[in-house]
Amino acid sequence: MQGSTRIGTALGALTAMVALGTAVTTPAYAAPPPAAPTGAAAARVEWKPCPDAPNVDCGSVRVPIDWSRPDGATIDLALARQKATDPAARIGSILVDPGGPGGSGVDWVKGGPVLSAEIHRRFDVVGFDPRGVGGSHPVLCDSDIEAQTVPVVPRDDAEFAQLIAHNKALGDSCRKLTGPLFDFVDTASVARDMDAIRAALGERRLNYYGVSYGTLMGQQYAELFPRHIRTMVIDSDMDHSASTTWQFLRTEATAAQESFDQFVAWCARASTCALHGRDVRAAFADLYARADRGTLTFPGTDLKVDPFELLQITHQHFYEPGWQYLADFLLELTTGQRVQPSRNERAAHGQPVPDAFSAVFCQDWRLPVHSVAELSAYRKALTLVAPDMKLSPLGWRAALSCLGWPARVSNPQHRLTVHHAPPILMLNSRYDPATPYQWATAAAHQTGAVLLTYDGWGHGAYFKGSTCVTDATDAYLVTGQPPRRGTHCPGVEPSVPPSVAAAPLTTHGPRLPQPAWTAPSLS
Repeated sequence: MQGSTRIGTALGALTAMVALGTAVTTPAYAAPPPAAPTGAAAARVEWKPCPDAPNVDCGSVRVPIDWSRPDGATIDLALARQKATDPAARIGSILVDPGGPGGSGVDWVKGGPVLSAEIHRRFDVVGFDPRGVGGSHPVLCDSDIEAQTVPVVPRDDAEFAQLIAHNKALGDSCRKLTGPLFDFVDTASVARDMDAIRAALGERRLNYYGVSYGTLMGQQYAELFPRHIRTMVIDSDMDHSASTTWQFLRTEATAAQESFDQFVAWCARASTCALHGRDVRAAFADLYARADRGTLTFPGTDLKVDPFELLQITHQHFYEPGWQYLADFLLELTTGQRVQPSRNERAAHGQPVPDAFSAVFCQDWRLPVHSVAELSAYRKALTLVAPDMKLSPLGWRAALSCLGWPARVSNPQHRLTVHHAPPILMLNSRYDPATPYQWATAAAHQTGAVLLTYDGWGHGAYFKGSTCVTDATDAYLVTGQPPRRGTHCPGVEPSVPPSVAAAPLTTHGPRLPQPAWTAPSLS
């Protein structure tokens, strides 16, 4: 009760400082375009073997850049197809997307099996690159601007202004290098593209599996084209009704803290945890304090680990989850044993680099922060929501990447409204570090979808080794009949890799195929 009082007091002060409860004013949701795309977009896909994956077919669908001007300039959307392995049992095509924003469905399908063997037996599995991604006219940005060091957690007015100026300069470079498409990469446009793909595949109704940010694509498709759906599985769900900056940051921080709590509980019960028998919270707090003082380094190097970087590395290990890797890493930081830090490869000096994250996210979300004082108030309140993790590195960087971004928020948050759709199946882990369980329950309530809860850990419930989840999902995709409402599947304890010490830090995260909306790079 004392903790609740402290949080209430802090949030009361925060409310007095900024208008946290002011919802986003959203225009009425646009009416859908004609039921079937016309003109070039209605043409069937011409499939050919992919040059870099001969057992996979590649093709494209042409769509307008601006769906309000269907006869205007166009782009080609890249597709890849694995044909059904049992043509006699084939039901149709299933469109898949791995999230992001910025994930390539084409690369996913080229990389091997996407869903279960039964789904590959019964469906052509078709991946697509959403507009602005991969082979679909990628958003390009100036690598020199991306490589600039900017404050991720601004401490004063000058640093806040520096972050805003950086984001504006980066966005301006993206618009210049990308062209007109830059201002039309919102997810509502992607949903319309998906219907053009459905028509080009010759499918009367769509089967769809989308994970992470791909769930927002599915949700908005269901709003626009509910009668065009046969089956839809959306896994690790976005909640586009989170109407304030505080609500977005708070729910993300709650998910990060819950994931940390589960890591601590695992360390207490698993003798294989490198921190087993220790006070994990105290050890982590000590590392954070050292990082805050500027004295924490990657062992064996002079590379400093700043507080945000420590949180970000920790958070990334919750996706699979990679608890064993995380425990070893934290122990190595504590003891000073050598560890090889992961590094992000940069594009060559002065060369454009593909980066769709902020271009998409900042057209879909209005998350204003008006001053460094307001930002500091958020941060202070978040430490009460997430006492160990302090905040969600993913949610924080996503929101801050939009400050000063030059594109218009053309697809802002709103409550989902879905009418006349068949049953939709939502999946979500109870302890998902990126798309909070609270988001899934909210989205399911708004849409009337059936929510299947995986009472385990990580991002991408379909890929967590639960036959309960995969069997229920596959049965739905084949028959159209979802599991009973309120169905829960027990968690499957994450496996321990045979040689954790030899594994690099970059091995954390989902195995199939990074189904995560990845944090933007602000530095």
